[in-house]
Amino acid sequence: MNVHEYQAKELLRRYGVPLLAGKAALSVDEAVKGAEELKAKTGTGVWVVKAQIHAGGRGKGGGVKVAKSIDEVRNHAQKILGMQLVTHQTGPDGKKVHKLFVEQGCDIAKEYYCALLVDRATSHVILMASSEGGMDIEEVAAKTPEKIIKVDIDPAIGYQPFHGRKVALGIGVPKESMNKAASFFGALYKAFMDLDCSMCEINPLVLTKQGDLVALDAKLNFDDNALFRHKDVAEMRDPTEESEAETEAAKYDLAYISLDGTIGCMVNGAGLAMATLDIIKLHGAAPANFLDVGGGATKEKVTVAFKIILKDPKVKAILVNIFGGIMKCDVIAEGIIAAAKEVNLAVPLVARLEGTNVELGKKMLAESGLRITPASDLTDAAKKVVAAAGGR
Repeated sequence: MNVHEYQAKELLRRYGVPLLAGKAALSVDEAVKGAEELKAKTGTGVWVVKAQIHAGGRGKGGGVKVAKSIDEVRNHAQKILGMQLVTHQTGPDGKKVHKLFVEQGCDIAKEYYCALLVDRATSHVILMASSEGGMDIEEVAAKTPEKIIKVDIDPAIGYQPFHGRKVALGIGVPKESMNKAASFFGALYKAFMDLDCSMCEINPLVLTKQGDLVALDAKLNFDDNALFRHKDVAEMRDPTEESEAETEAAKYDLAYISLDGTIGCMVNGAGLAMATLDIIKLHGAAPANFLDVGGGATKEKVTVAFKIILKDPKVKAILVNIFGGIMKCDVIAEGIIAAAKEVNLAVPLVARLEGTNVELGKKMLAESGLRITPASDLTDAAKKVVAAAGGR
């Protein structure tokens, strides 16, 4: 689950992460009022008006503007609010801006990048940073990876000040600000662990002309499986930032992500789902979605999953790939048949079933009267569904 910048900063502030004062706004008038309140509180005469969408690259897309007067705040807010903001992370369609964040300006001496994430190879948290912060960090990672410093944090000892000082030294933080950097990274680590984050990114992390380190932007991603421990975080979910299909899938505890291809996929188990996406690509086509129905799905859950796939107009064929362990193949078959009849299935369907009650499941599909092509294994399934969707 993702949250907006202003929400991420609200959470990080609780842990003592140094931040600037800011106000969220749903209208131009609220943005202006927020700027006036910030001026009264901080004495600032410079503000930054920021679009709030779940995507990076907002500055390059015109979604972040500096204002040096209240009139400029109003003008920027009018232009940004409601715009269809296109960035390298939104895709060509972009995202509509429904919210703004007005933040006080600051005197920037240097911009850095820092992030915390989980290294799946070691099961440790990695603190990474770069002296090249700002809008082009992806280019830095691609062309000059040596400029990215990484420190592994063993969960047995957790974050220690020497971790922060090592990173700060590596990215060139001035000596007089070294201890502030160590404290900054420590607060960030505590927030990351306490909130069950999967990623925490600060870009840019800025060194002010006064020698302070401040998170000028903030991006937090959370482990969905841990949200039951964080009701306040779960309430920050913004349905307008998610597709209708993803919102519907979340209601039924389905893991669904829309992709750009033409082959709809319904699989049980994240690992098997990833393998299915890979083998579709291997045989010359592209998946239209990632959809994991889970290990204990019911007939109703399978029916909903099927309907979600079929709502995507890009889908030219569907591949159902199920290994029946906890999930029984006859339950999957029952759900497929019910959904296909209810929505009047008009695209080719290839089904590969293995595991518990597999013969019963195959028999049910064969006797359903529907256009369902059986597959003997995953390779056979991929070849058949790619051909059904129009080939390479």
